[in-house]
Amino acid sequence: MQAVRAAQAQLRARAPAAPPPLVCHIVYRFDTGGLENGLVNLINHMPRATARHMVVAITEVAEAFASRVRRRDVEFVSLHKPPGHGLRLYPPLVRLLRRSRPAVVHTRNLAALEMQPAAAWAGVPLRVHGEHGRDAEDIDGTSRRHQWMRRAYAPFVHRYVALSRDLAGYLTARVGIDGRRITQVYNGVDTLRFRPVQPAISDTVNAAVSQREPVAGSPFNEPRLWVAGTVGRMMTVKAQPDLAHAFVRALRQAPALRSRLRLVMVGEGPLREQARNILHEGGVADLAWLPGERHDVPELMRAFDAFVLPSHAEGISNTVLEAMATGLPVLATSVGGNPELVVSGSTGALVPAGDVDALAATLVEWCQRPDAARALGQLGRERVCARFSLKSMIEGYTAVYRCDRQGT
Repeated sequence: MQAVRAAQAQLRARAPAAPPPLVCHIVYRFDTGGLENGLVNLINHMPRATARHMVVAITEVAEAFASRVRRRDVEFVSLHKPPGHGLRLYPPLVRLLRRSRPAVVHTRNLAALEMQPAAAWAGVPLRVHGEHGRDAEDIDGTSRRHQWMRRAYAPFVHRYVALSRDLAGYLTARVGIDGRRITQVYNGVDTLRFRPVQPAISDTVNAAVSQREPVAGSPFNEPRLWVAGTVGRMMTVKAQPDLAHAFVRALRQAPALRSRLRLVMVGEGPLREQARNILHEGGVADLAWLPGERHDVPELMRAFDAFVLPSHAEGISNTVLEAMATGLPVLATSVGGNPELVVSGSTGALVPAGDVDALAATLVEWCQRPDAARALGQLGRERVCARFSLKSMIEGYTAVYRCDRQGT
């Protein structure tokens, strides 16, 4: 008998271990953006023994962006959704889910929420939905139509993830989701990839000397300059024209700063030409650089002296966290999750959305007092390292993926 038990133990030891559970992430489009950046960080940093991953784009997977995922075992699928409701995608998505047999389906934002019935049809054991930010058509969360749509799909969702307290409150107060079904998980930032410039010895005795690194293609690499920058899709909710107006106004209020103050606006989108026209009409086009989309964001951040986010709505901004990790003071609008990240007067400044005068006044103040602005950025770096680490984010999502269906 002992010999039989020993043989059985040897067979069990030789048997291959069961693969970790598969998480199928469903997004509208897998391309450059804050939501997508957060998903890349999640996949790249979650331990392999915790989960395998699949990314399904309702429309398209951009190959260049997908290459940022370092794991080679991730399957990417484009569903090529035509205009209209996604009902026609249900049969192929159900077939895909039945073939891949994920333990979790995780949809993100309203555009992907409509895929939850297909996941239920396919019998996926745990269905999760994430709210990452405001809808472009509903930046204040008051649209009854959008609230109704979320309620309609709620029976198909087991658990919710809200990236900010603001979004968690929206789900409970406006949509009517039981708070026991909601987990709030902040985005995490890679503090090794996004890091401050190491100051030269001479810089420590001259606060007016910028602590920036030169970046390829920039016309503003000279140390004597002071550069305010922003990075993001140039779309209505991001409100980059407000920043362009503020830059024009700042130089009109303090014309002496024309020799030092510069603006960099990185990103593509329908508002890029509008921002360019504002700068041209204001006579400051030669003092601004709009390079379009770039893929060297960590290097660009280290080429700024301050980061500005003029959005009219936000969830939890990855770019704000990246700027803080880089040691930059952050000037942002007091919307969405921004007040949960930026401590006004300590790590940066918060102003009302659309308040061009307040944006301009802060730019002038920081350019005139670069040492004080730099001190805000240093405290921002400390805050990110303490509260918004990748480790905390991974632990939060791991707990969600391992939870049961309590509250459904």
